[in-house]
Amino acid sequence: MTNEHMKAELAGIIGEAKQQLRVIAQIQRDRAELTGTASVRKNRVTVSVNADGTVIETKFGAGIEDLSYSEIARAVTEAAQQASKNLAQRQRELMAPLQERRARLPKLTDLIEGMPDMRLPTAPEPSLAPPDSPERTAAYGEDELRFADAETYPVEPERRVTDSSW
Repeated sequence: MTNEHMKAELAGIIGEAKQQLRVIAQIQRDRAELTGTASVRKNRVTVSVNADGTVIETKFGAGIEDLSYSEIARAVTEAAQQASKNLAQRQRELMAPLQERRARLPKLTDLIEGMPDMRLPTAPEPSLAPPDSPERTAAYGEDELRFADAETYPVEPERRVTDSSW
């Protein structure tokens, strides 16, 4: 490959990277506006979440009084989970053009000889089980939740964080 050819290829890559940054900026603006919404129990419970998955609205519809408190609580949780799934789908759709552009770019391993292929590992799906439930512990395995190599030291009563001498 000639020096001029490399310069032209590098200029093309830099131009594509600049365009990709503009696309990313627009996607970030669009993402901030996304919401996800879901209704359950015959539209008696509706929950909406913002782009970060934070609940921003909960509505109770006609007939909510027919549900017990525990049924309402389960319905709110279910609707929030479905709203988050709805949001995730909308985010995937928003990101699709960027993923397609990125797939067309050469990989570093194509440009630099001997460069290792650096891909992020796929994260496990978060559990939807309630805190402290057996399903949550089983989903990740108890051993993974502990720090086996961490050392523990006894805390002296006079050296606690609430000590006023700090």
